[in-house]
Amino acid sequence: MKSTILKRLAVVSLLLLTIVTSCKKDLKPAYDLTTDKVYADFANYKDVLAKLYAVYALSGQQGPAGKPDIAGIDEGFSNYLREYYNMQELTTDEAIIAWNDGTIHDLHNMNWNADNEFIRAMYDRIYYQISLCNEFIRQTTDSKLASNHITGNNLVLAKQYRAEARFLRAMSYWHAIDLYGDVPFVTETDPIGGGFFPPQKPRATVFAYIESELKAIDGDLVAARQNEYGRADQAAEWMLLAKLYLNAKVYTGTDRSTDAITYCNKIIAAGYTLEPHYKNLFLADNNNSKEIIFPIVFDGIHTQGYGGMTYLVHAPVGGAENPASFGINGGWSGIRTTKSFVSLFSDISGNSDKRALFFTTGQNIDINDPYAFTDGYLIAKYKNVTSLGAAGSDPSGNFPDTDFPMFRLADVYLMYAEAVLRGGSGGDPVTALSYVNLVRTRAYDGSLAGNILPTQLTLPFILDERGRELQWEMHRRTDLIRFGQYTDGSYKWPWKGNVKAGTTVANFRNVMPIPNTDLANNPNLKQNTGY
Repeated sequence: MKSTILKRLAVVSLLLLTIVTSCKKDLKPAYDLTTDKVYADFANYKDVLAKLYAVYALSGQQGPAGKPDIAGIDEGFSNYLREYYNMQELTTDEAIIAWNDGTIHDLHNMNWNADNEFIRAMYDRIYYQISLCNEFIRQTTDSKLASNHITGNNLVLAKQYRAEARFLRAMSYWHAIDLYGDVPFVTETDPIGGGFFPPQKPRATVFAYIESELKAIDGDLVAARQNEYGRADQAAEWMLLAKLYLNAKVYTGTDRSTDAITYCNKIIAAGYTLEPHYKNLFLADNNNSKEIIFPIVFDGIHTQGYGGMTYLVHAPVGGAENPASFGINGGWSGIRTTKSFVSLFSDISGNSDKRALFFTTGQNIDINDPYAFTDGYLIAKYKNVTSLGAAGSDPSGNFPDTDFPMFRLADVYLMYAEAVLRGGSGGDPVTALSYVNLVRTRAYDGSLAGNILPTQLTLPFILDERGRELQWEMHRRTDLIRFGQYTDGSYKWPWKGNVKAGTTVANFRNVMPIPNTDLANNPNLKQNTGY
């Protein structure tokens, strides 16, 4: 069984100035504790911190459904990780969905507007998380800790927890600027209620804030690979900085490839190692991997919900696939991939490159009907079975044990190579090639047959290799934008722009709209151009 902070999951509800908490694993919240009482007892701190991590995995107060954190959309649809997948994958060549739920098809068709409920749910999730983190940070200042008589080792831990909360807030602000551009900005120093409306800050300004926050917490975070599983450490912070720097030209107009190399080097020196077999990274015992830098943790007993990994394991299963081989009680016949993405692989059988996880029996490679599950190949990547073939812990077969690898080493190797190709200093092409070939060797299960030559290491190759290596890991939209291939580039995929063969779309879709619901509530906000 996993040893993780979510095994002691607390249900914490932030309602204006009141926090309520329970450390019961049956997820039945108690509502008799005020903020003052919660933070007066250090025994509650880790439970409140657990809620901050749980926001990415769970959608409400009791699980699997019934008391959602946010309103206005089905609770399962509104899950943070599920919506992040929808934003990052359904809007690209990597995924298309067969369902007809609301405006879900507008995502792949790239004709969404500011009333799209899924874009709104992602936005609301981001700011719900930021609000929770702000409150925890607000209650753990030096003066607050002193007034609550938090001393000795408890004080050390409290400052560490506070640094983790700042990391989680920074990660959500990164999601905010990546998806929405210029965004509302609120921190622990701002008032709660009382007519306060968060100002909208330019993307570059929030970028600088995220950067400063991450650098400020470095000394308070646990050293790389030394924290409890599922919690942020210095390597997670370095990874977020590397991500920020790799995309800096998109966010700020200034290339920061040299800084990306600096932080990739720090991560690589920390001692992570590639998982020997690619498929094992996405199974129910992937918590044992030495490659994963920061996971979103799931457990079939303690983190039950209809988003997150429940969605990623069930939704791609259907047709001629056997659900039992995925460790689940049934598929949802939803997500497939497109012919354009399949074409990134020279051999789709998986006999050579093990990352070709396509299920083709009974499936058409061409998507003539976006609503037909049999149109489009399936990707059999995420499973609720262990590397030894055992099913996950939930006896019903509903809820998986598989963790989501938010950050992992192979991505670092590919980021390093890309930053070198973009002219960053502090790295070199020979090392870059060696890192890419390490990823390729693992993809070919130890064979050198897939290794590339120096002349083959180009930026277009890196984009394709990131697609192959990181498929369905919620990087694709960001990658395509960074490479200029998302909207007006030459790269088209089936039903891009709501055209069967694919077409270019307007550049303004490189950012999502600010939801009309927030525009109506906050007079400080201005809609993104084009919406």
